Amino acid sequence: APLDDKEALARHIETALAVAMPTGIELQISYQLVKRFFNPMILGADNIPDRPCLFVGNHSLFALDGWVLAPVMLKELGRFPRGLGDKFLFANKAVGDRILKSGGVMGHPEVCSALMRDGQDLLVFPGGAHEAVKPASEMYELQWKERYGFVKLAAKHGYTIMPFGMVGPDEFYGHLIEGHELPDSGFGKILKRLGVLTEDTRSDMLPPVPVGALGTPFPKPQRVYLGFGDPIDLSQYKGRTPTKKQQQAIRDEVAEQIETQLAELLFTRTQHRGGDSLLRRLLTL
Repeated sequence: APLDDKEALARHIETALAVAMPTGIELQISYQLVKRFFNPMILGADNIPDRPCLFVGNHSLFALDGWVLAPVMLKELGRFPRGLGDKFLFANKAVGDRILKSGGVMGHPEVCSALMRDGQDLLVFPGGAHEAVKPASEMYELQWKERYGFVKLAAKHGYTIMPFGMVGPDEFYGHLIEGHELPDSGFGKILKRLGVLTEDTRSDMLPPVPVGALGTPFPKPQRVYLGFGDPIDLSQYKGRTPTKKQQQAIRDEVAEQIETQLAELLFTRTQHRGGDSLLRRLLTL
C-alpha cells in the first residue's frame, strides 16, 4: 500500500512507537567496529539537556553518518534519536521494515508528531539527499534550501532543538568523478548506453563515483569528530506555529550553531592529526 494512505501511515506509526532502544550483542559489535575504525571524539556532550530533543545536523556523503552516529549516541550518551528518513526509503517493504527495526522512521509530519507526543528523541538532516550527493568542493556546507518543516514541528510540540556538527564521514570516500560531471564522462556514456542514465536523470542528484581506502570499496578510516552546540528551547511556542520571521530566526540560529561546530571540529582535528597512527594516516590519504 502507498505510504500516504492513512492505514499504512497509522501502521508505520504504531510500529515505530513499539521499537525499543537497541541493546545486546548487535549494538556491542557495531559500536566496537565504529570505535576501532573511526575512533570518534565527542565534544559538548554536556550541552545536551535531559529532556527529549530534536537533533539537527549536517548530512554526509552517501548518508554514512548514521553508521557512526547511532552506536556512539546509544553507547556513550545513552540517547536513541529516531532518524527521519526520506519517503522513498520506505517504498520497498523489506528495506523499510529493516530501517524501522533499527530505529529510523519516515520523515512525515504525522510520524514526527506521534514520536514527539511520546517524548522521543528525533534526528533530522534538513539537507537530505542534496547533502548526501554533494561534490568535494561543498564538503561541510549546509544545503537546506527552503526547509522549515523541522522548525514548525519542534515549535508546535515545544521541543528543544539540539544542533550538532560532524566531521569525518564526508571523507570516508574520495571522489573519482563528481556527480554533476558524470553524464559527460566516459563512464557516464557507458551508463547511458546501459540505460542507467537517461535524459530525465537530474545531474544535481547524482552521487560522485566513490573511491575508498587504497582504491578499495572500503571506507577510509577517517577519525570522526562530533560536536554539540547549545540547546534551542522552543517551549514558549508550544501549541502554535511561529510566524515566518520567527521560523527564519530559529532556522538561522540552528544553521549558525552547526556551522560554528563544524569550524571548531575541523580546528580540533588539525590539532589532533599528529596523534593518529601511521596506518590511519596512510589509509586516509
